[in-house]
Parts: sequence; C-alpha cells; structure tokens
Amino acid sequence: MSVHTVGIGEWVVCSNPEDHIKTYALGSCLAVIIFDTKIGIAGMIHIALPDSTIDSVKAKTSPGYFADTGLPLMIEEMKKRGSVRANIHVKIVGGASIMDDKGIFDIGKRNLLAVKRILWKSSLGAVGEDTGGEISRTVTVKVGNAETTISSGAKEWNI
Repeated sequence: MSVHTVGIGEWVVCSNPEDHIKTYALGSCLAVIIFDTKIGIAGMIHIALPDSTIDSVKAKTSPGYFADTGLPLMIEEMKKRGSVRANIHVKIVGGASIMDDKGIFDIGKRNLLAVKRILWKSSLGAVGEDTGGEISRTVTVKVGNAETTISSGAKEWNI
C-alpha cells in the first residue's frame, strides 16, 4: 500500500485498490474526491482558490490551485483512464471559514460554489459533503472502496 499525498494545488488519480490518497489541513481550501465505482479509480484535488483570473501565471504553472482550471483537468484525466459519468461519484470536503470571522473574504464558500458550478456543468453532483464551519480537516480516501475518512484534532468520521 502506498499513500499519495496531495499538496495545495495538486491532484492525484490512482487505480491501485490498496493505495490511499490523502491531503492535510483543509481550511478554506477544498478537496474534491472523484471515484469511479465500476473501474475502481479515484482522484483527489486540493483547491485553494475559486478563480484563476487573479493570477494567470500561477494558473498555468499550478492549475490545480484554482477550481476553474484544476478540477476540469482532473475530470479529463479520469475520463482518459476510462471513467464514465454513470459510474462516477463525487465527495467534497473543506471550505471552512478560517481566520475570517467577519466573512469578508468567504474563500471557503466561494470555493464551494465554484466547485459545484463546475460539477454541474459536467453533469456531476456530490454524494457526500463535509464543508463549512470553522475547522481544519485532513481527508484520506481508500482507492479500492472510496471510503473517505475526515479528521480534525482528535475527532475522526466518514462521509
């Protein structure tokens, strides 16, 4: 078994059923997990911001940093590996309001809206979601069965 760590602005698509995909410390960032139940592949992206127009250079060098550039690329990679819409399930984790008590920036909410808009355009919707609040989350996905475990501090739960 290998653990594939997904950093901010990165994504991983994996087909080894023994492997896990993991990302750490999701605050306002979002992890989008896509898995194909028929062919047994899973992908995870760690999105920091909703819109790449604020930094076109970063969008080219790190497209996964933004929802509008990274998520479509990961969806395309899943398709190239044989995924079809009918077998795809999506889970979304993160999007908290961290260090933004007055809701001035609302990065977490904006990330969530951007992701849902992109999924909707791809005719995809989430089957599980753990978003919002004021906690940092770490998320792990088992590729073989798409079991998704979230942890924050000493607490752990599944979606």
